[in-house]
Amino acid sequence: MPDEHDQSSPGAAVIADQAALDQTTSQTRTTSPGPKDKQHGEEVMEDSREIRPPLPPRPTNLDLLEERGSGGSIRLPKRMASRPNLQARPTTAVSLTDVHTSNNFQDHASRTLSPPSRPVSRKQSTANMDRFRSRVGSDAAETSSVRSYANTLGTNAEMESLLGDPFPTSPAWKSLSAQLEKENPMDHVFDEDDIFSLRMHHEFDELEEFRANGTNEEFLMNSWTSKLKHFFILSSAGKPIWSRHGDDQVIANHIGILQTLISFYQDVNDNLRGFTAGNARFVILSKGHLNLAAISRLGESDLQLKTQLESLYMQILSTLTLPSMERMFSNRPSTDLRRPLQGTEVLLGALADGFTRGSLPTLLSALECLKIRKSHRQVINNTLLKVKSPNLLYGLLVAGGRLVSVVRPRKHSLHPGDLQLIFNMLFEAGSVKAGGGENWIPLCLPGFNNTGFLYMYVSFLDIGEDHAKVSEERPQPSASPRDDDQLAIILISADKEAFYELRQMRDDLIDQLNQNNSMSILRTAIHHGRPSIPSILPSSPLLHFIYKSRPHVQFFTPSFSPNFTSLVPHRRLVSLYSSLHTAVHNKTASLKVHYACAKDAVALGWVGREYEFYGVAGAGASREGMAKAAQDVVRYLRREEERVFIIGGAVF
Repeated sequence: MPDEHDQSSPGAAVIADQAALDQTTSQTRTTSPGPKDKQHGEEVMEDSREIRPPLPPRPTNLDLLEERGSGGSIRLPKRMASRPNLQARPTTAVSLTDVHTSNNFQDHASRTLSPPSRPVSRKQSTANMDRFRSRVGSDAAETSSVRSYANTLGTNAEMESLLGDPFPTSPAWKSLSAQLEKENPMDHVFDEDDIFSLRMHHEFDELEEFRANGTNEEFLMNSWTSKLKHFFILSSAGKPIWSRHGDDQVIANHIGILQTLISFYQDVNDNLRGFTAGNARFVILSKGHLNLAAISRLGESDLQLKTQLESLYMQILSTLTLPSMERMFSNRPSTDLRRPLQGTEVLLGALADGFTRGSLPTLLSALECLKIRKSHRQVINNTLLKVKSPNLLYGLLVAGGRLVSVVRPRKHSLHPGDLQLIFNMLFEAGSVKAGGGENWIPLCLPGFNNTGFLYMYVSFLDIGEDHAKVSEERPQPSASPRDDDQLAIILISADKEAFYELRQMRDDLIDQLNQNNSMSILRTAIHHGRPSIPSILPSSPLLHFIYKSRPHVQFFTPSFSPNFTSLVPHRRLVSLYSSLHTAVHNKTASLKVHYACAKDAVALGWVGREYEFYGVAGAGASREGMAKAAQDVVRYLRREEERVFIIGGAVF
C-alpha cells in the first residue's frame, strides 16, 4: 500500500525539499574542509544561489483546513466532526439588523414551538473560513468584510457570532446596533409589569436639589439618566435656558457636550439635526439664537420630536415675541434668557410632560372638537356673533381642550399651534390663577403674528344643574388622559384696554346661552364625554381609533375607556400610533395603507385624499376584519362630519 506522503502534493514537495536542505547543512557542519575544499564549496554555494528550483504552484484550496469529496461537497476533518451542524448562511448584510436571524417576536415563537437545541461551543470555528476566499482566486474575495460573513445562530441567550469577535467592536458599531434593534411597540400594548412601566410612573417625579457637599451626586445622576425623555433649551453661546429634568449642576456636562456638537457643525455652515447614542434618539432644532434638543427613548421619529421642539419654541415666542428676543441677543450675545422667561417654566414643563404622556393633537397637528348637533352648534355661533364686542378679534368656547365654537374675522383663522399653546396654558399647566374666575393675559400667537402681543380674557364657568355661572375657583389641571368637563370662555383682542369690554361680552354670552337652552346642551355633551366604540360601531373589532379630517385640520377619537385610561397603556397606544404615523408619512416609502401585527395587537394605518385613519384591535383580529372596520369608521364619520367637526364657524 503506498504511503500517504508519497502522493504528489505541493505540501509534500515542500516538506521533502526542507528535509534535503537540512541534511546537506548537517553534512557541511560535521566535515572539516581544507582550503581547496572550502574554495570549491563557496563556488558550489554561489552557483546554488544563482540557480534555484521553481516554486511549487499556489494551491487553490487549503487541505489543512478542509477536504473536498466527490461532487464538490465539503467533508469536515475528524477533529471537527463533533460540532453541531451550523444553521448560518453567507450573507452580504452591512448591519447587525440584517445579519441577525431573528427578533424578539421570532425568539418568543421559537421558544414555544421549537424543541430545545443542544448547547453550542463558543470555541472559534475555522470550518467555514473558505467563505472569505473566492473559489477562482479573485481579488474581490480578498476585500470581503469578515463581519458580513459572520455566522449567527438564534439561541435563548443574546445572539452572538459563532466566530467570536475577530475584530474589536467599536462604540459606533454598538450604537448602530442599539439604534436598529428597536423594540416593537405592538408587543407590549397592554403590559404594565415591566421596566418601562416602572420608569413611566416615576417619569414626572421631580429630582431633589444638588447638595453642596456632593453626597447625592451619584443618586441624582442615576435618577436623571433613568428618565425616558429630556428637553433642553440653550442659547447659541452655550448658556442653559431651560431643561425638563435637573438643575445646572446636573445638566452642565450634557449641555457642554451638546453645544460642542452643535458648534462643530455650525462652523462648517451646517446644522446638526439628530443622532443616536445607545438606545436614545437625539434631535436638534436650531432657531436663530436658540438651540433646542430632545432626547427620547420612546421610539418617536425625528419629525415628531422636531414638531415638539417647535411647540416649545412657540411657547417662548408667546412670552417674548421674536423681535424683542432678537434685540436682546443682538445687543448682548451672551444674554441669560432665564430672567425674561421667569415664570414660564411651568408652561414649558406642562407642554413637555404632555408630549411624554402622549399628545394626539401634537402628533396629528390637528384639533379635537366637542361632538354636538349641527343645529345646536349653529345656535351657539349665532349667539357669539350677537354679543360680539367691537374690539373682539377671536372668540372661543372650549370644553376641556375640545373646541365647541369659534368666532373669527373672515380673512383670518387660528393656527392649530396657537390653539395648542392656549389649551396647554389653561387646561394642563394650571398657571392661570383664579382671580375671581377671570384672567387678563398678554401673549403672542406666533402662528398669527410673532412680532406683537395680543390680549386674552379667560373665564371659567361652573356648569350647575340649573344655570351656568362664573367659577369662583380655578379648576385643577388634568393629570391623566380623560374626558374633562372644564368649560372656558376665551376672548382675544388687540386692544390692551379692552378688559371691561370683554368682561361685559362674557356676561351677555352666559345670559344668552342660558336663555336659549344651549348651556344645558353643552352640559349634557360634556358629561357624556367621548362616545365609546360599541355605541357608534356595534360589533367592531377595534379597541381604539383616530380619524383626521385633512381639509378641516381636525380629528375625532372615541373614549379611551376601558383599555387606555391609565398612564402606561395610554403612552403605549400613542407610541403605536406614532409608529403608524411614521410609516404612512415616510417620504421614501409613499405608503397609503400600513398593516402591522404582533402578539398583543393588530394595527392599521390608512391615508386617503381627505382623511387619515389609525386603528388598533386585539391580536385575534384578521386583516379583512380590520379593513372592514376602517371602512365602517370612514363611512360613519363622513355621515356625522358636521357634528364632530367645526366647518366654517362663526365669521364676521
